[in-house]
Amino acid sequence: MRALLAALALLAGSGAARAEYPERPITMVMPYSPGAADVLIRAMGEHVQRALGQALVPMTRDGASGVVGMRVVAGAAPDGYTLGHTPMTAIVVQPHLLRDAGIGPESFEGVCGTNENVITVAVRADSPIRDLPGLVAEARRRPLSFGSPGPNSLPQLAVWRVQRAAGVEMNHIPYRGEAPHVNDTLAGRIDFSAAIVSSVAELVRAGRMRMLAVFSENRHPGFPDIPTAREQGIDALQFSQVGIYAPRGTPAPMLDRLEAACRSALDEPAVQRVLASSASPVRFLPRQALTQMIREEYANYGRILRELGVEPQ
Repeated sequence: MRALLAALALLAGSGAARAEYPERPITMVMPYSPGAADVLIRAMGEHVQRALGQALVPMTRDGASGVVGMRVVAGAAPDGYTLGHTPMTAIVVQPHLLRDAGIGPESFEGVCGTNENVITVAVRADSPIRDLPGLVAEARRRPLSFGSPGPNSLPQLAVWRVQRAAGVEMNHIPYRGEAPHVNDTLAGRIDFSAAIVSSVAELVRAGRMRMLAVFSENRHPGFPDIPTAREQGIDALQFSQVGIYAPRGTPAPMLDRLEAACRSALDEPAVQRVLASSASPVRFLPRQALTQMIREEYANYGRILRELGVEPQ
């Protein structure tokens, strides 16, 4: 009987410990160079501190297009104290490209979707191309070249979807990051850029570039006059969800608390202002929906990259 009582006391104590989560600061791994995402996490962290009583501490671990940092998350203890914030590319595309990526959808539990990196194609403001059908028509008249932030990046794949839907060919020139190819579009060295909206938003507002389409399900709230590709009759949806992930095996009660804190943080005006300023719309996804999405998208990109003849390096 004494042993049974001791065991029950131990179980009760462990339950109390779990109920007190979190008991120390939570590390948020940022797998890309510092930028708008860090500003977002710091803004969300102020709310998380109030909601959960502990700080959210960003830690940059960039490299290999997000794989280095997300590998840190996957290898951490599943105790709710190490999370990662990333576009889904690092989880659903890069593992198909790297033989030793060491991560995949099975490595993570979704916590919540935070925002969408809306993808666009943009030309110089003085380009005669006015819309996506006009881009396709021009590609039938002459070879067009375009830049993207890298080989097999989601912006490049958006244009690949246009090519497949419209039956045209365009010359892809991969760059390292967004700024170099946007600058070459402005200089007239290439015909257009495939980019995320936040990379060209200020140039569009300044009248130096023009967006032809967005590749989301809906128009961008900051640019409501720019139609989607599908609205222009071209079936080219290219989605890029950004989310927060925990290591696989993190207990459900912890994930539930984190998801609730994420949801309420995204309702905060200060957080919404940060996302609006970076032209990255709020797009909350519950944790189970996010987990399901990355599994499905991983399979989808495996098929796409095989069709493109891409081999892992």
